[in-house]
Amino acid sequence: MCCLRATAVLTPQSVNAHAPSHVHLVYGVLAYGALPVENVMPHADGQSHLDRTAVWPSLPLAAWHDTYATLHMWTQMVGKIRLVLSPPVNHWWHVTLYVTSRGLTTSPIPYGSRTFTIDFDFIAHHLRITTSEGGIHTMALAPRSVVDFYHELMALLRTLGIEVVIRAIPDEVEHPIPFADDHTHAAYDAAYAHRLWRILVQADRVLKVFRARFTGKCSPVHFFWGAFDLAVTRFSGRRAPALPDADAVTREAASHEESSCGFWPGSGTIQAPAFYAYMLPTPAGLEQEPIRPNSAFWSPELSQFILLYEDVRQAAAPDNVLLEFFQSTYEAGAKLAHWDRAALEKSR
Repeated sequence: MCCLRATAVLTPQSVNAHAPSHVHLVYGVLAYGALPVENVMPHADGQSHLDRTAVWPSLPLAAWHDTYATLHMWTQMVGKIRLVLSPPVNHWWHVTLYVTSRGLTTSPIPYGSRTFTIDFDFIAHHLRITTSEGGIHTMALAPRSVVDFYHELMALLRTLGIEVVIRAIPDEVEHPIPFADDHTHAAYDAAYAHRLWRILVQADRVLKVFRARFTGKCSPVHFFWGAFDLAVTRFSGRRAPALPDADAVTREAASHEESSCGFWPGSGTIQAPAFYAYMLPTPAGLEQEPIRPNSAFWSPELSQFILLYEDVRQAAAPDNVLLEFFQSTYEAGAKLAHWDRAALEKSR
């Protein structure tokens, strides 16, 4: 994984492990076909928004891509603050965010003998900074430019006595604009931000069930702000072949054999929210292995398996379908890569 390298690629595999990819950030019109009948509530912009009681709400990419792009920039700022101040951890695990019961959090960030936490609250729609001395400051999550957000965030940190200098330009996006110059991204639809968070809550919950089946080295379930994806990664315990042409960041990210899966809102050739699964190094013949459910497929562009979120959302038992996808894709890769599964997995 890496959220640091400034590339045009925005896919979970390319960001989390820097595998070759030709997929670029291109927002387009999403074509799901007819969506199922849903309970809706009116919205001021003329769109219909799901009733808040839906456990797995719809998230058509075209309907919120401007909010997605803006929120991506905001999470990058917060993630970069954690990156600068946190002790380095293998595979860049020290830079990630985590799903909470209200949004996303950095978890406590050390600052001298103090700590502070930055939280996105997608219920009250504000960003909250809390310190170990009891200080609390908030700023609104609302339609506002990246420039405005950046300057207010850094000013709030200074008010709390926290001085931090970040690389103030986004990573892993096409045509990055420095935060201090970005007047382009300024959208925030609270209802769609709330939907995204509710999906992350469900995905986080199921990914933790899947993670618990593994006794070998495994990452937390965490949110990478570079590719804007939620992921968990298992490791065989063996080092991966060296990547001679890779930079230091990439070499650390892909230093060991891994099997990763997660969720992201979609981009490039996958113009829809989706779950993904891949193994690195990719064993020969992985794309030909049978996986479940039947709606899942291999993407040659991404070199990974894809299960569209809409197929999970409409399933009679979404949790079971999702676990079946994660388990079958892992088993396919672990078999071909000759992982010592008896030593790495719980007996079920």
